[in-house]
Parts: sequence; C-alpha cells; structure tokens
Amino acid sequence: MTPNELLKVALKAADGKLATDIEVLDIHELTTIADYFVICNGNSATQIRAIAEEVELKCKEAGEMPLSTEGYQASSWVLLDFGSVVVHIFRKEMREFYSIERLWNEAPRLDVKALLGE
Repeated sequence: MTPNELLKVALKAADGKLATDIEVLDIHELTTIADYFVICNGNSATQIRAIAEEVELKCKEAGEMPLSTEGYQASSWVLLDFGSVVVHIFRKEMREFYSIERLWNEAPRLDVKALLGE
C-alpha cells in the first residue's frame, strides 16, 4: 500500500468516527520519519479511543499494522505510527498545548476534503 493510500484509509476512519479539525501535513520533504502527519481532535477520552481504534482497525484491514501506539491509557493524545503515516488524535487543549502544526509550520497542508473525496 502506498503512503497516499494509507493516508486515505486513516483519514476516512477518523472522519467516520467524527474526528474534528482534521489536518494533514505533508512532511516527506522535511524529514525521514514519515510522509504524512494526520492531526485531529476528539471531544472526550471515549471518542479519542474510538477514533484510534477505528483507524487501527481500518488500516489493519487494509494490510497495515501500526509500528507503535502511544497514549491509549490517558486518551488525551493517542499516537498511531504506521511508518509513512503518523496519526495524532488529541483533546483540543492538548493539541493547543503541543501545537504540532506550529512546530511543523513549513510542511504543506493537504486538502482534507479532496482526500476524502468530498
């Protein structure tokens, strides 16, 4: 599966569980750690876990297993690392605190609606 295909699977899964403020950063020209960061919010610990579980399930069904997962216990920031795609699922206040978009401000933002086929 290509990084772009994996990105779309992860995005659709997060969107299907009503993740909010979804952003995609194209970081492949800035680093070798991944091609894309998906960053989104959940409104509660329960929703954050549900989003993370759905992303993990849909990616597994597509043949991609996460290399690592972090944050399921606290569920204020869950990270799913699929190698080429890293998914960050935040509570709003945690996202504002860590401000990944600001740290990676040189990374182009992709059009999420276009990637979702909307």
